Amino acid sequence: MNEKASRAKQFLPFASLKGYYDEIRERQRVIEVRRDRTDEENIRLSYQMNQIKKGMMIKVTHYVKDAYETTEGLVTYIDPVFHSLTIVKTKIDMDDIFVIQCDEIPDQNQIDS
Repeated sequence: MNEKASRAKQFLPFASLKGYYDEIRERQRVIEVRRDRTDEENIRLSYQMNQIKKGMMIKVTHYVKDAYETTEGLVTYIDPVFHSLTIVKTKIDMDDIFVIQCDEIPDQNQIDS
């Protein structure tokens, strides 16, 4: 190592409380109880999941750990075997999905009519 590199190394930031701020953020997280879907919501969700194709832009509200999160982006992978959906790099279990919003999916009521 040259002299400049070793001298610069002494000025690198030092995190004395590594992981402390992540722990604080995690403790501030509001815990939400997982909601059960009604039969109507299950039917609507099943219809929407069958309409989703790779490359679609969607917004999904899903349960993660102890709260609901919303993930928005392009569908990059659909795994029918393991019942998962990947939006960009976020893998979502289909059982955790509560709401799907997508302009490209026609409303089920319009098709039934």
